[in-house]
Amino acid sequence: MNNWLVVSLLLSIFGFLKEIRPSEPFVYEFLIDKTWRNITDVEITQKVYPVATYSYLAHLVVIFLITDLCRYKPLIILLGASGVVIWALLLWTESLLELQVVEVLYGTFSGAEVAYYTYIYAKVDTEYYQQVTSHTRAAILAGRAISGISAQLLVSFKLMDYRQLNYITFSAMIAATIWSIFLPSVKKSIYFHQEGIGQRPLLSKFNDAFNLMASHFQNSFTNMYVLKWSLWYALSTCGFIQVQTYMQPLWSVIVNNPESPIYNGAVEAVLTLFGFLGAMLAGVMKIDWRVKGELSLTVCSLLQGFIMLYSSRTEQVVTSYICYVAFGALYHFMVTVTCSEVAKYIRDESYGLVFGVNTFAALIIQTILTAVVVTKGVGFALRPRDQYFVYGCFHIVIAVIFIFIGLFVWFERSKEYRKTSIAQYS
Repeated sequence: MNNWLVVSLLLSIFGFLKEIRPSEPFVYEFLIDKTWRNITDVEITQKVYPVATYSYLAHLVVIFLITDLCRYKPLIILLGASGVVIWALLLWTESLLELQVVEVLYGTFSGAEVAYYTYIYAKVDTEYYQQVTSHTRAAILAGRAISGISAQLLVSFKLMDYRQLNYITFSAMIAATIWSIFLPSVKKSIYFHQEGIGQRPLLSKFNDAFNLMASHFQNSFTNMYVLKWSLWYALSTCGFIQVQTYMQPLWSVIVNNPESPIYNGAVEAVLTLFGFLGAMLAGVMKIDWRVKGELSLTVCSLLQGFIMLYSSRTEQVVTSYICYVAFGALYHFMVTVTCSEVAKYIRDESYGLVFGVNTFAALIIQTILTAVVVTKGVGFALRPRDQYFVYGCFHIVIAVIFIFIGLFVWFERSKEYRKTSIAQYS
């Protein structure tokens, strides 16, 4: 078997294991259940969940800077180990403070994922980038789908309660951590351990690495086409993470009956399926995105905005489920197009840097949005329905931004066309 395929398979298995988290579709119900914790729903949404957002931002800055320096594998091990600690604390602690510590560690867990997504590009040749990207993403989607389906079946047939689902997640995190130890080490990296450089003073390595980063950053983000798609990526990813994080509290408000059956696991599995189909569709559609990009981004954001506005006011949880799946499917479709379009116009070595910067920008916006909309004592601390009304308006604002960008691009193209026509006839 080819070496690149072995590495891709090993990393894909790790990605699959770390996504076996059947407890997550029902985590909100587990946290507010008085059987295991004496914590209110308001405390969860206003004092616990926001901590993860702030922690993720802080960790991403550090982890993004040291991932290349540490050559990826140690951060992947940290990813698995932090997952083990998180679910151990969820299982065997009860207080609000301990739950906030869990959210801090969840920031470590989320931030360390950058090592998972960039490890493969340092380990295989550029000619295999497309194949290994599809393998690792397929493994993640498979893990999420199995988690959602198994969680729903176990809960619906009363084979496990919400707390017991965490034992499966905890076991999967242990398996992922053990597996990560056996991943091949990376001898070279893009910035700090370049191939062929040999032994050099540490200060000289740092200087060269940051100069190369600056060069990649400038080459990528001075391209207005890349900048435009990156802007949508940051704004829309912020919106998607925020919607995904606080969706379970909204469903809880809509159902408003602890005895009613809930189908969060099934909904997450369906969303994963539609996300996969949307990504596949985006990959085979023959569309000139340079011409129709602004229109597509505008329409997608506008639809997402209206879907969230409707979801924030519906009294039927099934309707909200459908809205969530539609919202997520639109995001997965357009974010696949976005990543593809950005990748076409940057250097191969810049992938990790560009998408790391874009994710960092998304987290900055999400942090501001969380502070203003959710966090008590800082912002408005809105209830779930009002939060989703704001998220709907947020996506409509994204659409308006891209309407103006589209008009500007159209005006510039028209001006160029007129200049060309005049030159031809003069």
